[in-house]
Amino acid sequence: NWSDLGSLFLLLLSFLNRYFEILKWQNLVSVIKNISVGEATKQVLGALTAGIFTPNGVGEYAGKALFFDKSKTKKIVFLNLICNGIQLILSVFFGVLGLFYLGFTIWVLAIIGLCVVLFLIFFFSKKIKIKGNSIETLMGKINEIPKSVHQKNIFLAVCRYLIFSHQYYFLFLAFDVDLPYFTMMATIAAVYFLASSLPTFQFLDFAVKGSVAVYFFGILNVNEWIVIFISTLMWFLNIVLPVIIGSYFVLNFKMKRA
Repeated sequence: NWSDLGSLFLLLLSFLNRYFEILKWQNLVSVIKNISVGEATKQVLGALTAGIFTPNGVGEYAGKALFFDKSKTKKIVFLNLICNGIQLILSVFFGVLGLFYLGFTIWVLAIIGLCVVLFLIFFFSKKIKIKGNSIETLMGKINEIPKSVHQKNIFLAVCRYLIFSHQYYFLFLAFDVDLPYFTMMATIAAVYFLASSLPTFQFLDFAVKGSVAVYFFGILNVNEWIVIFISTLMWFLNIVLPVIIGSYFVLNFKMKRA
């Protein structure tokens, strides 16, 4: 049955999306100590659940730190920043390419201009200290992490990006949305970039991404109800299901602490 195979394929992509995130975390945390895939799964899904009701998943940082000694809290928060940071950089990179491909040249120029301004601010304020830490210090800490760890982190992040963006693409195909491949992928990249730039809560993620998606796909004359349904389904497959599993690890953790 094609519909059953299609459903299994979409579930497989959701599994791979989260699995590559788990491998990313296992790779980064290896600079502190080696952990198994099972332990990394527990930490990633538990932290995802902890961050569900916090703005932009901020609670995820504290969630992961709970699995380590208090003395390692700053290091864990820092590693999580790198873990999420590479995904954000890829979202910006592919998003800008997508906007350019779709003809939003003014938007692209404005984003590039903003990036140049931020880079200049970053360059001229790298020695300014905030709570004893400067940007220069932060860059030094990033460079302390072995290159092989950074390279693996980038590779896994690219794989993850390609997985969830293509999951979005295959869902549109399942609903008979007939658009050229590059137009569809460029639109998906633009949606993810702009939606991730807006402050939101994970449990409202479907509403934010759905609204941005309705705007962009509306330009391409795609039925808005199909767009809303697909955005909600993506949220369910990639946020709700992992959070349901993660809640088991959170409850188990609390019972152990009690």
